[in-house]
Amino acid sequence: MKNIDTLCVQAGYTPKNGEPRQIPIVQSTTFKYNTSEDMGKLFDLEASGYFYTRLQNPTNDYVAAKIAALEGGTAAMLTSSGQAANFFALFNICECGSHIVCSSSIYGGTFNLIAVTMAKMGIKTTFISPDATEEELDAAFNENTRAVFGETIANPALTVLDIEKFAKAAHKHGVPLIVDNTFPTPVNCRPIEWGADIVTHSTTKYMDGHGAAVGGCIVDSGKFDWMAHKEKFPGLCTPDESYHGIVYAEKFGKEGAFITKCTAQLMRDFGSIQSPQNAFILNLGLESLHVRMPKHVENGQAVAEFLSKHPMIESVSYPGLPTDKYYNLAKKYLPNGGCGVVSFTIKGGKANAEKFMKALKLAAIETHVADARTCCLNPASSTHRQLTEEQLIEAGIPSGLVRMSCGIENKEDLIEDLKQALERL
Repeated sequence: MKNIDTLCVQAGYTPKNGEPRQIPIVQSTTFKYNTSEDMGKLFDLEASGYFYTRLQNPTNDYVAAKIAALEGGTAAMLTSSGQAANFFALFNICECGSHIVCSSSIYGGTFNLIAVTMAKMGIKTTFISPDATEEELDAAFNENTRAVFGETIANPALTVLDIEKFAKAAHKHGVPLIVDNTFPTPVNCRPIEWGADIVTHSTTKYMDGHGAAVGGCIVDSGKFDWMAHKEKFPGLCTPDESYHGIVYAEKFGKEGAFITKCTAQLMRDFGSIQSPQNAFILNLGLESLHVRMPKHVENGQAVAEFLSKHPMIESVSYPGLPTDKYYNLAKKYLPNGGCGVVSFTIKGGKANAEKFMKALKLAAIETHVADARTCCLNPASSTHRQLTEEQLIEAGIPSGLVRMSCGIENKEDLIEDLKQALERL
């Protein structure tokens, strides 16, 4: 299977004769074995299998395998949320004293995770503009830098990451590039093909597609050579005394070391597993992802074009607009379109933005984004409220910005709703 459409439907799980056609929900905390020796092989990572759902579960692994196939990776794991996925992806190779280079234009929750919470753990970060030159990007690295992080399409600023530029800088300094690909999904962008080493997702968004199940995912490209930079990554390249002295990079190679360590160590200790029930729901969403994403893009493009011509709109950010700053990068990395999210600023600032949102009939005010139903949000008063005015500006999110996530309704109805709400101002 090569085509993304077929992978969305068929990848990850192939039932054998007489087995369930749909992925089974293995709703069990534990798994029985005949002997202690059988279970011991699992604890020694000498055999594959399951012993406790806090670490792994068959339902989750079927779905993770599908997402790995969609992204073109070699291994993947599900987490309880997108936040957990990003934390695990970074903490898997960072420790107290490590340093991260990160695009400043990322989701506010992830910004806080990296800038505040991980800083308390002794992991420092240099935030740099996604538009930084190669020289500026290069200057952000330190001897203790262990990872570079960015979002394919930033939430909600809608900046487009120059993946090749960031990958080149990361690899020059012997560290991986981690890219959050939540907004485009692998249907519209596969960052691994452009040099990314690790890809993360909030599966809560388009992958689920219906606002039904919170979850996250980490995908390893299997391309980064950990042993070539073993002095930077002792957790992968030296014995893990908390797991029988195993050296992950030696035993599982480039293709499996990262996810195996993340499962055996971090999931063991933090337990941020996605529930099997949520994984089942996620898979239902994945089966129609290739059908839904073009509709989200169609609606997003139509709404952006309408807003860009309206006299009450100060500015519109949408990479599909020829006037957008990131139009050329979008054409390169997102030739089929990016997503259905449009960010725009209404004249009159925050007060008018709130008045506008209250007048909407189809679009609901929600903290959620990227599902079948259209919704909107003022990030400065919700998802990004922990940022200062200066940080909001740096992230490209003015206080009067409205983020609108276009669902899969009829685009003419969406435009009509926008029109009547704007007429109230």
